[in-house]
Amino acid sequence: MALTKRGKIAVWIGGAAAGIVALSAVLALTGTGPAPLQKLGQTITGHKASSPPPTAPLTGLQHHVKDRPVLAIKVENLPEARPQAGINKADIVYEEPVEGGITRFIVLFQSQDSSRVGPVRSARLTDAGILDQYGHPVFGYAGGVPSVMHAVDAAGVKDENYDVAAGAYTRDPNRAAPHNLYTSTQALYRAAHEKGGKPAPVFTYDTSIPHPSRKVGFAHLDYSYSSDVYWRWNAKKQVWLRFHGTVPHMLEGNVQVSAKNVVVQMVKIIYPGQVDVLGNPSPEAMTVGTGKAYVFRNGRMVVGKWVRPNKSDVTKFETKSGQVIALTPGNTWVELFPQNLKVETGK
Repeated sequence: MALTKRGKIAVWIGGAAAGIVALSAVLALTGTGPAPLQKLGQTITGHKASSPPPTAPLTGLQHHVKDRPVLAIKVENLPEARPQAGINKADIVYEEPVEGGITRFIVLFQSQDSSRVGPVRSARLTDAGILDQYGHPVFGYAGGVPSVMHAVDAAGVKDENYDVAAGAYTRDPNRAAPHNLYTSTQALYRAAHEKGGKPAPVFTYDTSIPHPSRKVGFAHLDYSYSSDVYWRWNAKKQVWLRFHGTVPHMLEGNVQVSAKNVVVQMVKIIYPGQVDVLGNPSPEAMTVGTGKAYVFRNGRMVVGKWVRPNKSDVTKFETKSGQVIALTPGNTWVELFPQNLKVETGK
């Protein structure tokens, strides 16, 4: 019986399908055929799809995460101490007012190491209130008056100051005392014998820019004659660069201080009775309570507030409506800025 046109097409399709099956079998035997179709949950290579890399708790960056506590190091910021070492390897840096109108840094490491950090100087009362938020950090510093030492002990830190772990510190013969004491993250971690216990995140990170915000090109924080701080946005590098007045704040290695985020926490300054070796009253920044805050990221500024009801709480940065202000992944500087001073911004 003669086939209809539709029948001829069906026979042709059936024959072609059989030929394809046969060809596939031959190619499979010779190893020259295409890879089998990807199964659900597998990559093209046949392996299971990998999960995203872990996130560093203090930067929000995805890479290998070290299982270790925070390491805090107290670093000097007098003009005689510059250029400092190691600060750009830190995850978070706090700048705090101390006596005589100068500032010092609490430099927090966790995700990276630095073979040289300093100059290292003594602790202040403000440090204990900051370090309370970071679990049980290791703390490297050059001692302090008794009331400060008691406050540090009460903060639950692993105390590795110069008097306890002198072997973790060195004196640089090319720098004048007392601006010549240095350490390294490796040496302090070894001295502390800390093997694990990474901290919980203290900030929220998100690549999307919070709303509302506005573009700014610089933030000016005039702490004093020696710490007249400018942060200027560099669109090419996508970072904030730090200056003292018009002078770039440089580190050893001819590297300028930079940050992905600059958080200005407006704080009340009190004088609880401590004095330095010259008799100057030593201030304490009050970091429990609430106050105004500015968050600078991605060339923009978000104005909001900081909230920390109790010492056992972590400071939250929120918009005026109460939404958490997310930071961009990367390193952060927190400026503890006296609330009676003015933050100046501009393009």
